[in-house]
Amino acid sequence: MNKTINIQDTFLNQLRKESIPVTVYLTNGFQIRGVVRAFDNFTIVIDSDGRQQMIYKHAISTFMPVRPVSLAQPQDG
Repeated sequence: MNKTINIQDTFLNQLRKESIPVTVYLTNGFQIRGVVRAFDNFTIVIDSDGRQQMIYKHAISTFMPVRPVSLAQPQDG
């Protein structure tokens, strides 16, 4: 059976699991540097300089991790 891959969730989950530092560019031009701690359909929680920030996804333009993120999915079988 074909399984739909959700690239956004896969990407964010790898950032979270591996605690990869990321720069988040917001649509208003602000930049937030930190580590993704949690996310859902609408928001992302980032630890930045010892503070937690909840950011609405619609306010985000771009994620730029400090290193490449693996999007490979484990194969069944």
